[in-house]
Amino acid sequence: MLQPVDAMSRLGTETAFEVLARANALAASGRDIINLGIGQPDFKTPDHVVEAAIKALHDGHHGYTQAAGIPGLRGAVADYLADRYAVSVDPATVLIVPGGKVTMWFAILMFGAPGTEILYPDPGFPIYGSAIAFSGAKPVPIPLREENGFAFDPDEVLDRITGRTRLIILNSPANPTGGAVPREVFDRLAAGLADHPHVAILSDEIYSRMLYDGREHVCLLSYPEIADRVILLDGWSKTYAMTGWRLGFSVWPGELINHAEKLAVNSHSCVNSAAQYAGLAALTGPQDSVDRMNRAFAERRRLIVDGLNDLPGVRCVEPGGAFYAFPNIEGTGMDAQSLQRRLLEEAGVATIAGTSFGQNGEGFIRFSYASDLSSIAAALDRIADFLKENGVS
Repeated sequence: MLQPVDAMSRLGTETAFEVLARANALAASGRDIINLGIGQPDFKTPDHVVEAAIKALHDGHHGYTQAAGIPGLRGAVADYLADRYAVSVDPATVLIVPGGKVTMWFAILMFGAPGTEILYPDPGFPIYGSAIAFSGAKPVPIPLREENGFAFDPDEVLDRITGRTRLIILNSPANPTGGAVPREVFDRLAAGLADHPHVAILSDEIYSRMLYDGREHVCLLSYPEIADRVILLDGWSKTYAMTGWRLGFSVWPGELINHAEKLAVNSHSCVNSAAQYAGLAALTGPQDSVDRMNRAFAERRRLIVDGLNDLPGVRCVEPGGAFYAFPNIEGTGMDAQSLQRRLLEEAGVATIAGTSFGQNGEGFIRFSYASDLSSIAAALDRIADFLKENGVS
């Protein structure tokens, strides 16, 4: 009998893909399913980005590139960050990667080992906890609470740091909650982290362009007291509707970039060449498609938040960013997993239980509003009927 190493038993998964598979199976059997589970924009990649990839192929860009990415793209990332956040980034510290998860893996593998601790948000993106456990490090949850708009408490984060802490993972705007951490909260955390020079910070900013009601995005590279310890995770998937292109970027402290590049060489060699030229076109070309997409998300957010708050047994705080609503469903009398299952099987609405994102997700369920208005409205009607039929008032 084949016996994988014990670490494989500690590796989790991402429930959104499991729900997607079940939803697709039900749809294939003839059921009418509205999928508000999977977190990907329902927009096409902008035409000029697609054309840039096609041109790159016609121009003969079919081979390997530098492991860290083509120089033009690394330079464009540095320029993009300078323009948006007034931060100075050396292109030599930029690593182009095949999707945001790669940056998570590299950072966690770099700092996670038996005897170490890594702090991560809970509820949070499930791969954080999975990868930490796989590395052998102790996962230390940072509770995110509804009453704080799902922003972390900086004092609570700092209190969890020990001599064994090697990495802190932060995510704003956040998956699954849509929480956007205010600047004053980051200010307090950055000031406190100045007293813990042994701790690196992985800042997951993949939803950095998706904010509402005039909120600003706070890039952690803008704090000089910690900038030399920040690993920035961002990319094209959400902002430019490029989830299937598998293209992300990261910025590493100067003392770590060589280690990150070695991990790239040992894992994926380099990112698809044509995709990199598409990414270059996205960053340097017109941004009107991003603005149109965000206006649509803002309209959908208003519809789903108001609709959820009108449902019996449900309340939903206003998400500040991303395209997720994370309502409290305790008033329905059902736990998160049961409600997720029954909404899919009985009401034909795919959602994700809050417990898929950590123990602090119990009592919540995630809705992705990366879907059209009519689908969201129909889903809300179905859920209202389901709750009424089950005596929730």
